[in-house]
Amino acid sequence: MTGAKRSTRPVIDLRDIHKTYGEGEAIVRAVDGVSLRVEHGDYVAIMGASGSGKSTMMNIIGCLDGQTSGSYRLDGVDVRLLEDDQLSKIRNRKIGFIFQSFNLIARTTALSNVELPLAYAGVSGRERRRRALAALETVGLANRVDHTSAQLSGGQQQRVAIARAIVGEPVLLLADEPTGALDSHSTAEVLALFDELSAVGRTLVVITHEADVAARAKRVLRMHDGRIVADDRSVPVDSLPPRLAGGRTAVAS
Repeated sequence: MTGAKRSTRPVIDLRDIHKTYGEGEAIVRAVDGVSLRVEHGDYVAIMGASGSGKSTMMNIIGCLDGQTSGSYRLDGVDVRLLEDDQLSKIRNRKIGFIFQSFNLIARTTALSNVELPLAYAGVSGRERRRRALAALETVGLANRVDHTSAQLSGGQQQRVAIARAIVGEPVLLLADEPTGALDSHSTAEVLALFDELSAVGRTLVVITHEADVAARAKRVLRMHDGRIVADDRSVPVDSLPPRLAGGRTAVAS
């Protein structure tokens, strides 16, 4: 696996971010004055209970929603200055999304699903196929390229989604509860794959409420009432007890 090209500027640079809904006595401060830098190659988990602001943070980081005030630079780009079509291009080229529900196109092959962001980016058919095959090989699914979603297990579908996320060489992989729909075996496979992606320099931000998932990250942020209340550098994965580490075996097909 190859990592994304490195830069001296941070991947994520949030400064005094606020996101509010409503007004007056009914105002909700979903994100309340958050500042955050995430450097290239970092592996960050954002934790918090329901209503803590972590989902709103994900939407802002992923350019799916805008902040009420404050500034956000994604790989040096001030996203608040962008029009909708420019934001779409940023999401396609700079962010690889991984969702709990996989978001694969039904009745479409794994290969076609992985090729999709490259098609939107205007990459030629031959090059799309080459890169999509390489991404599927990276996630251990070289022998499943012609299988549809219905022919794949939940863990395999999530690995197809990861292949789709990495195929465009984005600067950021953004995962929202990526193991929430998986059994323990598939969870271990996906987390081992995240370890491998981190090891080759990919930048990962994982939104999760699961302590075992967050424990794999190099850095754990905890949110409460829209604020970051803890920012901890976790111990290396190799030194975690097996209960948390979940094993570092190769991803099975």
